[in-house]
Amino acid sequence: MKIALVGYGQMGHMIQAAARQRGHDVAVTIDTAAPDADVRIPAADAEALAAAVLQSGAQGVIEFTHPSAVLHNIRALLPLKLPLVVGTTGWADSAEEIRNLARSCGGTVLHSSNFSVGVQLFFQIVSQAAALLAPFDEYDCAVWESHHTKKADSPSGTALEIAKRILAQLPDKTEMAAGNFSGRPQKHQLQIASTRVGSVPGTHTVWFDSAADTIELTHTARSREGFASGAVRALEGLAARLADGTLAPGELYDITDVL
Repeated sequence: MKIALVGYGQMGHMIQAAARQRGHDVAVTIDTAAPDADVRIPAADAEALAAAVLQSGAQGVIEFTHPSAVLHNIRALLPLKLPLVVGTTGWADSAEEIRNLARSCGGTVLHSSNFSVGVQLFFQIVSQAAALLAPFDEYDCAVWESHHTKKADSPSGTALEIAKRILAQLPDKTEMAAGNFSGRPQKHQLQIASTRVGSVPGTHTVWFDSAADTIELTHTARSREGFASGAVRALEGLAARLADGTLAPGELYDITDVL
């Protein structure tokens, strides 16, 4: 497959390497600032972005940029009707808008807070653990995540997805509470704490704590290469399922639709 990469920072370079390793052709790399990108475009220039992708002859697109740019990019790319995988997080509040745009223009986008296969399995483990502990109200729960200092959003999209799955299973937890606290969290709040330090690829921990003991679940990424490989595999799956009719165009999909 000929792939266009929108965003050519550290993650973009990793995705390029993963795509080539899996036998794909990276038709073009596009960025607003990266000096080694094939095409540099002005920020939020939808016409320039769409033109660069079309001129490359790409058959699919992977977008890994910045929360401030992702919605502009999706709006520019969806009308091209190419399979589009978005790894940028921080736009969950606009998901319904993007779903409506996909349906109106016939474009297809697949997104995920995290493309790592291990993280997707971790989501399921956390869901099952929360369901098992739901009858035992002596256990409190909290989420902590740590990432490198260049990460733009906080909490991470992965932490928010973990929290969403916990809230779905624990009846006593009805609200996420993220950021700095001026007082003690309330019993109904699920606390999400974030740390930004050094070059940490990503660590996510869930605590179930009681007076008697603590159950701790942790996923630690050793590098971001697993995210890059997962994004390429997601594009492969999306393109294949659109081609065979398993998935319909004009929709907003999640990584679970192709795993």
